[in-house]
Amino acid sequence: MMMSLGLFVFKLSTLPYQNTSRQVNYGWGTNARFGQRPVSQFLGLGEETIKITGQLLPEMTGGMRYLQVLQSMADSGRAWPLIEGSGTIYGMYVIKNIANDNAEFNSSGQARSINFTLNLTRVDESQAAMFGDLLTQAEGLYNKASSTISNFASGV
Repeated sequence: MMMSLGLFVFKLSTLPYQNTSRQVNYGWGTNARFGQRPVSQFLGLGEETIKITGQLLPEMTGGMRYLQVLQSMADSGRAWPLIEGSGTIYGMYVIKNIANDNAEFNSSGQARSINFTLNLTRVDESQAAMFGDLLTQAEGLYNKASSTISNFASGV
C-alpha cells in the first residue's frame, strides 16, 4: 500500500502515483508602524493541500475505473482520512478536483496512457477532530448495516 484515502487504497494495481506535493499555509497579519518595520502576528494555521499526480498504463496498472471510484467519493461531499503507507496520518481531506489526460488510444478507443492529478484539501481542525469524525462515519455505517440486516431478517 502506498497510501489510502478513506477505504480507497493507492497501490500499483489501482492508482500508482509518481509525485505528491504538500503545501501548508500559515496566517500572519501585519500592521504598519510609523518609522518602524511592520509588526507581525501569527493568526493560526491556513489551508493545507496535497497534490497527487501519476500516470496509469491500463495494460499494466489500474485504469479509468479507479479514477471513477475517486469521482464517486468526491461526489459524496465527505471528508476522508489520508494515511500514508508508512503509517503517517495526514488528517481528513476532501477531494477538490480530479483531472486526467488520456493518450495513445487503441483500436477500441481506450487510452493506453492516462495522466491524472488529484487535489486534496485538509478540512479537520486537529487529530482529535479527525478521530471524532471517523467515529461518526463508522457509527453511520454500522447503523446502516444493522438496519439492512434487520430488514433482510424480517423479510426471510
